[in-house]
Amino acid sequence: MKETIRLAIAPIGWTNDDLPELGGEIPFEQCVSEMALAGFKGSEVGNKYPKDPAVLNKALALRGLTICNAWFSSYLTTRPYEEVEAQFIKHRDFLHAVGARVIGAAEQGHSIQGRQDLPVFEAKPSFTDAEWKRLCEGLNRLGERAAEKGMKLTYHHHMGTGVQTEAEIDRLMENTDSELLGLLYDTGHLVFSGEDHIRVLKKWMPRIRHVHLKDMRPVIREKAVAGRWSFLKAVKEGVFTVPGDGCIDFRPIFDELKKAGYEGWWVVEAEQDPAKANPLEYAMKARAYIRETAGI
Repeated sequence: MKETIRLAIAPIGWTNDDLPELGGEIPFEQCVSEMALAGFKGSEVGNKYPKDPAVLNKALALRGLTICNAWFSSYLTTRPYEEVEAQFIKHRDFLHAVGARVIGAAEQGHSIQGRQDLPVFEAKPSFTDAEWKRLCEGLNRLGERAAEKGMKLTYHHHMGTGVQTEAEIDRLMENTDSELLGLLYDTGHLVFSGEDHIRVLKKWMPRIRHVHLKDMRPVIREKAVAGRWSFLKAVKEGVFTVPGDGCIDFRPIFDELKKAGYEGWWVVEAEQDPAKANPLEYAMKARAYIRETAGI
């Protein structure tokens, strides 16, 4: 039987790119070795990963891993398109060289996800009509650049950005070309934002080309809302965790994806403080949960 769904895990549970002090002491080799030990076949790219494709590919091959995607920060609403495209092409070519065929972009124009002085809900940006136009047209053009290498551009909706809510995801999808832009469906960001994650899944299933699986702790979310926390404070306090350890029932998510014939990667991506949540232990916990609930 053809393997249509492959499992990966993101390095953010070991070392956090947005908060380098989280897991700053954990070396790259430990991270990828523990991913393999926990039973995963793929990884996304973290800031400690070798920048030379040959070096990275060798390290991954030793452990039976492959790169499936890497985050791309687009600034289509705030910078000239040509500048963003030049960065995108470099990113695309690196990813292609390390075996990935998906690129996950997130618009960082006006983003507050990295601002520790701003409350993630109240200070969340909203794009003007002109910015929406630049974003949608720019993503279509970047999608063309991705297609030149046989790659798929996906959009990663994210807390603290201009594409966070269900309505914003709808607007983005409705105003971009389905051939050129897919959706990176992230369970944790939808539930943290207060959206109907199953409705988004069903509505945009034909556009979903990459999946991030993270769970959420509702008690921490309540504190984040009441305390007007920044996104990164919520992360540090443990708002996210691995599937099976929070409030999300992943069974209907897995069932919908399988029923729709989804082909691609499911990526466990649960940013936590590794000093509080041992990365290998939580990776193994996630792997066991997916095996039990999805039969994969």
